[in-house]
Amino acid sequence: MDHLISIKHLSKDEILDIVQLADKIEKNPSEYADAMKGKIMANLFFEPSTRTRLSFESAFLRMGGQILGFSDPAASSSKKGESISDTIRMASAYSDVIVMRHFLEGSGVVASKVASVPLISGGTGIQEHPTQALLDVFTIWKEFGRLDNLTVGLVGDLRYGRTIPSLLYALSKFENNRVFLYSPNQLRVRMSILSDIDGKLSYEVGEKLPDDLKEFDVLYVTRVQKERFPDEQMYERLKDFYVINPSVLETAREDMIVMHPLPRITEISYDVDELPQARYFQQAKNGVWARMAILYRMVR
Repeated sequence: MDHLISIKHLSKDEILDIVQLADKIEKNPSEYADAMKGKIMANLFFEPSTRTRLSFESAFLRMGGQILGFSDPAASSSKKGESISDTIRMASAYSDVIVMRHFLEGSGVVASKVASVPLISGGTGIQEHPTQALLDVFTIWKEFGRLDNLTVGLVGDLRYGRTIPSLLYALSKFENNRVFLYSPNQLRVRMSILSDIDGKLSYEVGEKLPDDLKEFDVLYVTRVQKERFPDEQMYERLKDFYVINPSVLETAREDMIVMHPLPRITEISYDVDELPQARYFQQAKNGVWARMAILYRMVR
Protein backbone atom coordinates (compact mmCIF):
# COMPACT_ATOMS: atom_id res chain seq x y z
CA MET A 1 0.00 0.00 0.00
CA ASP A 2 1.38 3.40 -0.97
CA HIS A 3 -1.42 5.22 0.88
CA LEU A 4 -4.47 4.18 2.91
CA ILE A 5 -7.40 6.47 2.15
CA SER A 6 -10.28 4.04 1.66
CA ILE A 7 -11.10 0.45 2.53
CA LYS A 8 -12.40 0.19 -1.04
CA HIS A 9 -8.80 0.07 -2.20
CA LEU A 10 -7.94 -3.01 -0.10
CA SER A 11 -8.53 -6.58 -1.20
CA LYS A 12 -9.85 -9.33 1.04
CA ASP A 13 -6.33 -10.79 1.26
CA GLU A 14 -4.83 -7.43 2.25
CA ILE A 15 -7.41 -7.02 5.02
CA LEU A 16 -6.71 -10.53 6.30
CA ASP A 17 -2.99 -9.84 6.19
CA ILE A 18 -3.39 -6.78 8.44
CA VAL A 19 -5.71 -8.69 10.81
CA GLN A 20 -3.36 -11.66 11.12
CA LEU A 21 -0.31 -9.45 11.53
CA ALA A 22 -2.09 -7.45 14.25
CA ASP A 23 -2.77 -10.72 16.06
CA LYS A 24 0.88 -11.72 15.75
CA ILE A 25 2.03 -8.32 17.05
CA GLU A 26 -0.36 -8.43 20.02
CA LYS A 27 1.00 -11.83 21.02
CA ASN A 28 4.66 -10.77 20.75
CA PRO A 29 5.02 -6.97 20.60
CA SER A 30 8.70 -7.04 21.61
CA GLU A 31 9.55 -8.62 18.25
CA TYR A 32 8.58 -5.29 16.60
CA ALA A 33 10.15 -2.96 19.16
CA ASP A 34 12.74 -1.60 16.69
CA ALA A 35 10.68 -1.78 13.49
CA MET A 36 10.36 2.02 13.24
CA LYS A 37 13.71 2.93 14.77
CA GLY A 38 15.05 6.05 13.05
CA LYS A 39 11.63 6.80 11.50
CA ILE A 40 9.37 9.81 12.12
CA MET A 41 5.57 9.89 11.91
CA ALA A 42 3.73 13.18 11.32
CA ASN A 43 0.33 13.25 13.03
CA LEU A 44 -1.76 16.02 11.43
CA PHE A 45 -5.16 16.27 13.11
CA PHE A 46 -7.41 19.04 11.81
CA GLU A 47 -10.30 17.63 13.89
CA PRO A 48 -10.43 16.48 17.54
CA SER A 49 -9.37 12.93 18.29
CA THR A 50 -8.57 10.82 21.31
CA ARG A 51 -8.38 7.14 20.31
CA THR A 52 -7.15 7.50 16.72
CA ARG A 53 -4.41 10.01 17.49
CA LEU A 54 -3.22 8.39 20.72
CA SER A 55 -3.32 4.83 19.39
CA PHE A 56 -1.29 5.83 16.31
CA GLU A 57 1.22 7.52 18.61
CA SER A 58 1.29 4.51 20.91
CA ALA A 59 1.73 2.18 17.92
CA PHE A 60 4.65 4.15 16.49
CA LEU A 61 6.37 4.64 19.83
CA ARG A 62 6.06 0.93 20.63
CA MET A 63 8.01 0.25 17.42
CA GLY A 64 10.79 2.66 18.32
CA GLY A 65 9.75 5.61 16.15
CA GLN A 66 9.43 9.31 16.89
CA ILE A 67 6.45 11.64 16.38
CA LEU A 68 5.80 15.22 15.35
CA GLY A 69 2.62 17.05 14.40
CA PHE A 70 -0.35 18.87 15.86
CA SER A 71 -3.78 18.11 17.29
CA ASP A 72 -5.10 21.66 16.95
CA PRO A 73 -5.16 23.22 13.46
CA ALA A 74 -5.07 26.66 15.11
CA ALA A 75 -1.44 25.85 15.95
CA SER A 76 -0.61 25.18 12.29
CA SER A 77 -0.26 27.34 9.20
CA SER A 78 -3.73 26.26 8.04
CA LYS A 79 -4.86 29.03 10.42
CA LYS A 80 -3.04 31.41 8.07
CA GLY A 81 -4.71 29.92 5.01
CA GLU A 82 -2.14 27.35 3.95
CA SER A 83 -3.64 24.72 1.63
CA ILE A 84 -3.83 21.01 2.46
CA SER A 85 -1.46 20.30 -0.44
CA ASP A 86 1.23 22.63 0.87
CA THR A 87 0.91 21.29 4.42
CA ILE A 88 1.33 17.73 3.16
CA ARG A 89 4.33 18.64 1.00
CA MET A 90 6.04 20.12 4.04
CA ALA A 91 5.13 17.19 6.31
CA SER A 92 6.50 14.79 3.67
CA ALA A 93 9.84 16.57 3.89
CA TYR A 94 9.95 16.15 7.67
CA SER A 95 8.66 12.59 8.14
CA ASP A 96 8.55 9.01 6.86
CA VAL A 97 4.77 8.56 7.16
CA ILE A 98 1.81 10.92 7.63
CA VAL A 99 -1.45 10.30 9.47
CA MET A 100 -4.05 12.95 8.68
CA ARG A 101 -7.57 13.60 9.94
CA HIS A 102 -9.49 16.32 8.15
CA PHE A 103 -13.05 17.61 8.10
CA LEU A 104 -13.22 18.18 4.32
CA GLU A 105 -14.59 15.49 2.02
CA GLY A 106 -11.96 14.42 -0.49
CA SER A 107 -9.08 15.84 1.54
CA GLY A 108 -7.45 12.42 1.81
CA VAL A 109 -7.36 12.00 -1.96
CA VAL A 110 -5.95 15.52 -2.40
CA ALA A 111 -3.27 14.85 0.22
CA SER A 112 -2.29 11.47 -1.24
CA LYS A 113 -1.64 13.01 -4.65
CA VAL A 114 1.10 15.28 -3.31
CA ALA A 115 2.50 13.17 -0.44
CA SER A 116 5.95 11.77 -1.15
CA VAL A 117 5.71 9.41 1.84
CA PRO A 118 2.94 6.96 2.79
CA LEU A 119 -0.22 8.79 3.88
CA ILE A 120 -2.84 7.22 6.14
CA SER A 121 -6.30 8.65 6.67
CA GLY A 122 -7.23 9.06 10.32
CA GLY A 123 -10.78 9.94 9.24
CA THR A 124 -12.13 12.19 6.50
CA GLY A 125 -15.27 14.20 7.28
CA ILE A 126 -18.27 11.87 7.08
CA GLN A 127 -16.61 9.99 4.24
CA GLU A 128 -14.53 7.16 5.71
CA HIS A 129 -12.32 5.99 8.55
CA PRO A 130 -10.33 3.08 7.10
CA THR A 131 -8.07 2.28 10.04
CA GLN A 132 -11.11 2.15 12.34
CA ALA A 133 -12.64 -0.46 10.03
CA LEU A 134 -9.44 -2.51 10.18
CA LEU A 135 -9.38 -2.50 13.98
CA ASP A 136 -13.11 -3.28 13.93
CA VAL A 137 -12.70 -6.37 11.76
CA PHE A 138 -9.67 -7.37 13.82
CA THR A 139 -11.89 -7.24 16.92
CA ILE A 140 -14.56 -9.35 15.19
CA TRP A 141 -11.98 -11.84 13.89
CA LYS A 142 -10.52 -12.28 17.38
CA GLU A 143 -13.97 -13.16 18.72
CA PHE A 144 -15.26 -15.44 15.97
CA GLY A 145 -12.16 -16.56 14.07
CA ARG A 146 -13.73 -15.48 10.79
CA LEU A 147 -14.93 -12.48 8.80
CA ASP A 148 -17.63 -14.22 6.80
CA ASN A 149 -21.02 -15.78 7.64
CA LEU A 150 -21.69 -12.99 10.15
CA THR A 151 -24.90 -11.20 11.09
CA VAL A 152 -24.20 -7.61 12.10
CA GLY A 153 -26.58 -4.93 13.35
CA LEU A 154 -25.47 -1.30 12.88
CA VAL A 155 -27.38 1.07 15.14
CA GLY A 156 -27.57 4.86 15.47
CA ASP A 157 -26.27 7.66 13.28
CA LEU A 158 -25.55 5.86 10.03
CA ARG A 159 -25.62 9.01 7.90
CA TYR A 160 -22.85 11.11 9.43
CA GLY A 161 -20.73 8.46 11.16
CA ARG A 162 -17.61 7.92 9.04
CA THR A 163 -16.91 4.55 10.62
CA ILE A 164 -20.06 3.10 9.02
CA PRO A 165 -19.07 3.27 5.32
CA SER A 166 -15.62 1.84 6.03
CA LEU A 167 -17.00 -1.08 8.04
CA LEU A 168 -19.60 -1.82 5.36
CA TYR A 169 -16.91 -1.78 2.67
CA ALA A 170 -14.75 -4.13 4.74
CA LEU A 171 -17.60 -6.60 5.39
CA SER A 172 -18.52 -6.54 1.70
CA LYS A 173 -15.14 -8.09 0.84
CA PHE A 174 -16.13 -11.34 2.59
CA GLU A 175 -18.76 -13.98 1.91
CA ASN A 176 -22.28 -14.48 3.27
CA ASN A 177 -22.36 -11.52 5.65
CA ARG A 178 -25.72 -9.96 6.52
CA VAL A 179 -26.07 -6.43 7.82
CA PHE A 180 -29.12 -4.76 9.39
CA LEU A 181 -29.04 -0.97 9.33
CA TYR A 182 -31.11 0.55 12.16
CA SER A 183 -31.44 4.31 12.36
CA PRO A 184 -34.00 7.11 12.52
CA ASN A 185 -35.20 7.95 9.02
CA GLN A 186 -33.26 11.23 9.14
CA LEU A 187 -29.98 9.35 9.81
CA ARG A 188 -30.19 6.50 7.32
CA VAL A 189 -27.12 5.36 5.43
CA ARG A 190 -26.46 7.58 2.43
CA MET A 191 -27.66 6.15 -0.88
CA SER A 192 -24.18 6.47 -2.36
CA ILE A 193 -22.91 4.01 0.28
CA LEU A 194 -25.73 1.55 -0.35
CA SER A 195 -25.02 1.77 -4.06
CA ASP A 196 -21.37 0.89 -3.40
CA ILE A 197 -22.23 -2.27 -1.45
CA ASP A 198 -25.24 -3.33 -3.54
CA GLY A 199 -24.72 -6.87 -4.78
CA LYS A 200 -21.66 -7.33 -2.56
CA LEU A 201 -23.26 -7.34 0.88
CA SER A 202 -26.73 -8.44 1.99
CA TYR A 203 -28.42 -5.62 3.91
CA GLU A 204 -31.77 -4.50 5.27
CA VAL A 205 -32.71 -0.99 6.34
CA GLY A 206 -35.04 -0.35 9.28
CA GLU A 207 -35.86 1.95 12.16
CA LYS A 208 -37.01 -0.24 15.03
CA LEU A 209 -34.45 -2.42 16.75
CA PRO A 210 -35.93 -5.95 16.99
CA ASP A 211 -37.04 -7.29 20.36
CA ASP A 212 -35.13 -10.53 19.78
CA LEU A 213 -31.39 -10.16 19.14
CA LYS A 214 -30.50 -13.86 19.11
CA GLU A 215 -29.47 -13.94 15.46
CA PHE A 216 -26.86 -11.19 15.81
CA ASP A 217 -23.16 -11.87 16.15
CA VAL A 218 -22.30 -8.17 16.43
CA LEU A 219 -24.26 -5.12 17.52
CA TYR A 220 -22.30 -2.05 16.41
CA VAL A 221 -23.60 1.14 18.02
CA THR A 222 -22.76 4.71 17.03
CA ARG A 223 -23.49 8.06 18.62
CA VAL A 224 -25.47 10.80 16.94
CA GLN A 225 -22.84 13.13 15.48
CA LYS A 226 -23.74 16.45 17.09
CA GLU A 227 -20.81 18.28 15.50
CA ARG A 228 -22.09 17.42 12.00
CA PHE A 229 -25.78 18.03 12.61
CA PRO A 230 -27.28 20.87 10.57
CA ASP A 231 -30.10 21.44 13.10
CA GLU A 232 -29.44 21.37 16.85
CA GLN A 233 -33.13 20.96 17.70
CA MET A 234 -33.29 17.86 15.51
CA TYR A 235 -30.15 16.57 17.20
CA GLU A 236 -31.84 16.95 20.61
CA ARG A 237 -34.84 15.00 19.32
CA LEU A 238 -32.76 12.16 17.91
CA LYS A 239 -29.77 11.83 20.23
CA ASP A 240 -31.49 9.27 22.50
CA PHE A 241 -33.43 7.48 19.76
CA TYR A 242 -31.60 4.28 20.73
CA VAL A 243 -30.29 3.55 24.20
CA ILE A 244 -28.68 0.14 24.57
CA ASN A 245 -29.08 -1.08 28.16
CA PRO A 246 -29.16 -4.51 29.82
CA SER A 247 -32.89 -4.94 29.19
CA VAL A 248 -32.37 -4.40 25.45
CA LEU A 249 -29.69 -7.11 25.49
CA GLU A 250 -31.71 -9.69 27.44
CA THR A 251 -32.37 -11.77 24.32
CA ALA A 252 -28.82 -11.50 22.96
CA ARG A 253 -26.57 -14.54 22.94
CA GLU A 254 -23.76 -14.41 25.48
CA ASP A 255 -21.24 -14.66 22.64
CA MET A 256 -22.70 -11.70 20.77
CA ILE A 257 -20.47 -8.65 21.05
CA VAL A 258 -21.44 -5.00 21.44
CA MET A 259 -19.05 -2.64 19.66
CA HIS A 260 -18.81 1.14 19.48
CA PRO A 261 -16.12 3.32 17.83
CA LEU A 262 -16.34 5.70 20.82
CA PRO A 263 -16.77 8.22 22.31
CA ARG A 264 -20.11 7.03 23.66
CA ILE A 265 -22.51 9.58 25.07
CA THR A 266 -25.88 8.15 26.13
CA GLU A 267 -26.46 5.50 23.43
CA ILE A 268 -24.92 2.72 25.57
CA SER A 269 -25.70 2.85 29.26
CA TYR A 270 -22.80 2.45 31.69
CA ASP A 271 -24.27 -0.70 33.22
CA VAL A 272 -23.66 -2.50 29.90
CA ASP A 273 -19.91 -2.16 30.55
CA GLU A 274 -19.92 -5.13 32.92
CA LEU A 275 -21.91 -7.45 30.64
CA PRO A 276 -20.10 -10.28 28.82
CA GLN A 277 -21.09 -8.80 25.45
CA ALA A 278 -19.32 -5.45 25.95
CA ARG A 279 -16.27 -5.14 23.70
CA TYR A 280 -15.91 -1.40 22.97
CA PHE A 281 -12.99 -0.77 25.32
CA GLN A 282 -11.18 -3.88 24.10
CA GLN A 283 -12.01 -2.69 20.58
CA ALA A 284 -10.24 0.61 21.29
CA LYS A 285 -7.22 -1.24 22.71
CA ASN A 286 -7.12 -3.38 19.57
CA GLY A 287 -6.53 -0.15 17.67
CA VAL A 288 -2.91 -0.14 18.84
CA TRP A 289 -2.17 -3.61 17.41
CA ALA A 290 -4.08 -2.96 14.19
CA ARG A 291 -2.30 0.36 13.62
CA MET A 292 1.08 -1.19 14.40
CA ALA A 293 0.31 -3.73 11.67
CA ILE A 294 -0.72 -1.01 9.21
CA LEU A 295 2.40 1.04 9.88
CA TYR A 296 4.63 -2.03 9.68
CA ARG A 297 3.25 -2.92 6.25
CA MET A 298 3.40 0.65 4.89
CA VAL A 299 6.57 2.20 6.26
CA ARG A 300 9.30 -0.46 6.27
